[in-house]
Parts: sequence; structure tokens; C-alpha cells
Amino acid sequence: MMSIQSTKSEQKLAWVTGASSGTGRALALALVREGYSVVVTARNHDRLVDLQHEAASEGRITVLDGDVTDPADMERVMAAIEYDHGHLSLVVLNAGVALPVRGDELHREAFEKSFAVNLNGVVNCLLPAVDHMKTQGYGHIAIVSSVAGYGGLPTSAAYGATKAALINMAESLKFDLDRLGVRLQIISPGFVDTPGTARIRFLRPAPVNSEEAARRIVAGLKSRRFEIAFPRRFAYAVKLMDLLPYSLYFRLLNWLTRGKVEAMEGQKRAGPGGRPRQAV
Repeated sequence: MMSIQSTKSEQKLAWVTGASSGTGRALALALVREGYSVVVTARNHDRLVDLQHEAASEGRITVLDGDVTDPADMERVMAAIEYDHGHLSLVVLNAGVALPVRGDELHREAFEKSFAVNLNGVVNCLLPAVDHMKTQGYGHIAIVSSVAGYGGLPTSAAYGATKAALINMAESLKFDLDRLGVRLQIISPGFVDTPGTARIRFLRPAPVNSEEAARRIVAGLKSRRFEIAFPRRFAYAVKLMDLLPYSLYFRLLNWLTRGKVEAMEGQKRAGPGGRPRQAV
């Protein structure tokens, strides 16, 4: 098995976005245990400092606050990494939000926030990272997508659209980045129990916790695979479903999710003690 860092540099320096909680936090700790110095970025400074303190006995975590939706801010973070640390060997673009959307209650805010964080937020980090790695002649970038990007799922119109875009973007960029010596991977988890995905409650088969997700990502980063998908059986099942004719696809998804969606709506309407909430 190859090492995570398939580059010319002996330095092991990683940058992880969205590291204040969930998978990003667990991955930062896992990379420290792999011998990396890790730069972590998120908007919640206090949580990043807590993470830094937790990792202190095992390795080095550097906190660089930043908002991935601000391209100038991410240029600043990349410049700070170059100035203070030198060559960057691994970037994991993990920051994201999961906001449920229903077709009968459409709100612009859920789409705008999802696109700003999940899609534009990746682009805002990707551009300076590629420029840095292009100059040094090597590097390794991993973009966190989701199995929700394979095909349309109930309540996932905003989240799934961004994840599908990331998959397509990574596939398209791989041709040129290979020629530049920059290794690109896409990470497609199933359902990971994090604060962000807790809002998507309609269907959560084979969930894994953040620590298990980080372990599988680290293993995938060491592999030669373009896509790191897990749990594999679930990911492959979702991929196969997307190959079905639309008539069968929609029928199957309706059957799998109808009870879950109805239960979720019942909880939404119910107040304390299961009593219906009054409309306001």
C-alpha cells in the first residue's frame, strides 16, 4: 500500500477545511497520528483551538480561521501556509452543510447557502491549492462529496446537487492535474453521523461515526483509487440504482423513503409530547 503523500517532498503537511466538528475534526486527528503536521480551517475558532489542544500530545495542529465562502480569505490562508510552513503535500476539502429541501416548501436560502459552502467553498480553496502545487510540481488533493451526488434523493435537492457537481468537477480536472503531478481524489461517504447530516433524517442506512469515516478516508488516501466510497456495499447499491430506468428509480426510492419522510413530517408537525404544533 502506498503512503498518503505520493510526492517528492519529505515534509508531511496537510490542510483540512471544515475541521471544527464531525468528519473534518476526526480526520485532522487521524492525519496527526499518521505523522502529518495539519493546518485546520473553519469559522469556529474555539472549536479549532480545542482540537489543537487535543492533538498536542501526538503532533502539531495549526489553527488558521477562515470562511471558505470568501475567496480572498482562502487566498490569505494559502499564503499563510506557504509563508509559515512551505510546501503543502495534502489538501482535504471537507467543509460542507446539509440542508434538507422539500419541493412543496422551497426556500432560496437553502440553495444559496448549500452552493456557497459545498460548491463555491471548494472552488475557493481549490484554486490557490492547485496554484501552489503546480508551482512546486507535486501534491495531493481530496474533495469530499457524497453518495447523495450519484442521483436525486428526497429532500436532497440542494445538498445532492452540490455533491454531484463536485464529482463531475473532480472527474473533469483529473486529466489536467495528472499531467501537473497533482493527485486528485473524490471522497463519497454514505451517511456519517455528524451535526451537519443530522438534519437529513429520511433515510440513513449503514451509518458510520466520524472516527470510522476518518479511518476509511485515511485508508483510501493511501490507495490508488480515484474515488474513496464507503460503506462500499451501500455506495455501490446507490450507484446501481442510478443506472435503473427513471420509472423504476423513482418507484424504488418512493418505496424506500416514503415511510421515513412521512415520519419526519409527523415529527415536524408535532410539538412536545407528540401534540401538533400550531401554525404561526
